[in-house]
Amino acid sequence: QLYYQVLNFAMIVSSALMIWKGLIVVTGSESPIVVVLSGSMEPAFHRGDLLFLTNFHDDPIRAGEIVVFKVEGRDIPIVHRVIKVHEKGNGNIKFLTKGDNNEVDDRGLYKEGQNWLEKKDVVGRARGFLPYVGMVTIIMNDYPKFKVCIQTFGILALV
Repeated sequence: QLYYQVLNFAMIVSSALMIWKGLIVVTGSESPIVVVLSGSMEPAFHRGDLLFLTNFHDDPIRAGEIVVFKVEGRDIPIVHRVIKVHEKGNGNIKFLTKGDNNEVDDRGLYKEGQNWLEKKDVVGRARGFLPYVGMVTIIMNDYPKFKVCIQTFGILALV
């Protein structure tokens, strides 16, 4: 019976991995689902909202669009709105972002000496969301003991 439970658990994990990899291919985003971790985008998005992303490189970036981007030196992607787009004749596009709930633009968040983002910095663009579904992730990150309890309970459920 233990063998079947371990095998069942392995199938669940591998199925989840296959679904994740399939979403990466379909959406064009290295991270097709992200959780909003701060209140910087309120009232559009709240802490704990689960965002669905796409990242098709042929789509132009426009002011008003909500993007998820990574900055060199920061591990966690940031969800903010594009407020300015600077297009050059050669097709090169640079843009500036800002959280809806923030007073100033994001230049202070970019790496030192960087004033604009480029398409290469974009992880994805918000296409939809589920409110507060990501709160479980936030709770597990904020309270490591809760995460250990959940993991222990999951292991005990297998036995």
